[in-house]
Amino acid sequence: MTAFDLANDWLRYAKSDLVTAKQMFYNVNPKETEISCYHTQQCAEKSLKAFLISKNIEPPRTHDLLELNNLCMLYEPDFLSLKQHCVHLNPYGVAVRYPNELVVDDIIAKSAIDKAQVIYDYCNEKIGLDEEG
Repeated sequence: MTAFDLANDWLRYAKSDLVTAKQMFYNVNPKETEISCYHTQQCAEKSLKAFLISKNIEPPRTHDLLELNNLCMLYEPDFLSLKQHCVHLNPYGVAVRYPNELVVDDIIAKSAIDKAQVIYDYCNEKIGLDEEG
């Protein structure tokens, strides 16, 4: 399997997390804001790891989006534009999985979905996959 193929697999999983986040927010009543935010973090993490894999870099086993984004910036300095999105999404990897750790309302969840979409689209574009990637 080539690095491009493996990156494509990671992006496919990232897209699945993004779809799940949207489903849990837009199509469930009441909205599942916490789990939606968890999936936004997962989407961002897998998207950033996909980019690293596309550069033949084994991504570290971390959920820290800032660490992953900093590694991506070594190959594409423009990843700096995603830093604040990573800061926003980082807490959702762990804290929202436990009761009373992090309060998430509809505005926060919608913002998280938007930020995850930006990170996914950016990584997808940098890797060079087609629209279906």
